[in-house]
Order: sequence, then C-alpha cells, then structure tokens
Amino acid sequence: MGEIVNLRGVRKAKARTEASAQAEANRTKHGVAKHERDLAKAQAKKLGRDLESRKLDGAG
Repeated sequence: MGEIVNLRGVRKAKARTEASAQAEANRTKHGVAKHERDLAKAQAKKLGRDLESRKLDGAG
C-alpha cells in the first residue's frame, strides 16, 4: 500500500509555492518599493548637504 496523504495539506502547500513564485515575479517586475526609493533619495540628498557644509572656503 502507498502512503496516506492529506489532500488538503497538499493543496495548501501547492498554493503556497505558487504564491511565492508570483510574489518573486512581482518583486522583479516592479522593483524597489516607493518608500525605499524615497528613503534612499533623502539619504543621498542629506549626504550631499552634509558634504557641502563641511567644505573649507578658499582651500589653497
């Protein structure tokens, strides 16, 4: 005799793997989340301001 399998569990496992594959496809399709893009932009802007404020006048 074969192994007894709970079909409900098999269906749920299959749905999880399909949802995971769909999520991965969406991540690659849409890229980075908007809040992460905005955060990186703000950090770069702040870094530029900080660098500019620390420059010496008449260095030479």
